Amino acid sequence: MKPRLEQLKHKTGERSFLCYEVRVPSFELMWHYHPEYELTYIIHGNGKRLVGDSYENFQSGDLVLSGPSLPHTWVSDQKGKQSCRAIVIQFTTDFAAQLLSFTEMRDIRPLLEKAARGIPFDHKKNKECVLLLQQIISAGEVSQLSLLMQVLHLLSQKNGVMLASLQYRPMKGNENERRINKVLTYVQKEFKHEVSLKKAASIVHLSESAFCKFFKRASGKTFSDYTNEIRIAYACQLLTSSDQPINAIAFESGFESLTYFNRVFLKKKQLTPLAFRRQSGISA
Repeated sequence: MKPRLEQLKHKTGERSFLCYEVRVPSFELMWHYHPEYELTYIIHGNGKRLVGDSYENFQSGDLVLSGPSLPHTWVSDQKGKQSCRAIVIQFTTDFAAQLLSFTEMRDIRPLLEKAARGIPFDHKKNKECVLLLQQIISAGEVSQLSLLMQVLHLLSQKNGVMLASLQYRPMKGNENERRINKVLTYVQKEFKHEVSLKKAASIVHLSESAFCKFFKRASGKTFSDYTNEIRIAYACQLLTSSDQPINAIAFESGFESLTYFNRVFLKKKQLTPLAFRRQSGISA
């Protein structure tokens, strides 16, 4: 998936970092990247989060640190039907290098290195950090700098699991932004039903073979594997939030058979749908 390059220099001006709050009816799909680090805290909203080749559900409280040039986007499940809010902090690599030049900040080096693949944090275990993020928006510039350093210090003490895989190699550039976003939008809308390779290829005016090569080169995954990950993420949401039978969840998530659903689920999650549901505390 080829992301769009977002230029932030005109926003930052002479500043080393930006702190702002986003208030929108819904988070729209905007697959993009930029040369700055980004810390995103979702105050209110839910849907799907894409970071590199990671595709997962998100909800209020989602907190992620992403590194420079790592493609990402948050997409609401229900367009325009909820009030979505997020706190976003973006800081340059020059700023990060200056921080790391101080001996007292040496502990944040591993954090920033891991951010290259994206790091999610559990907001319930980082309440102090969340409070600082809530303060940083309205603080003055000097206080913002102090608060940001505190936030990074706190996050450096946590063990976050990286989101993007080691194999992920993004195809950067903006010449195919419109085409790729059309494909992503198509899959997002249709994954519960039939998702056609022929249809996806036609949307971006490529032959099926050319489209498969392009998609694999851009994302490191086949188109069917990507589609299955979206479906499995949705199935996980249903397994933990409803008491629907597993076979009903399989079909609602877009799988044509329970056998295939079980096989894909086991491959992606290393456990069966039933075991996943029991692990989440919901009886079968």
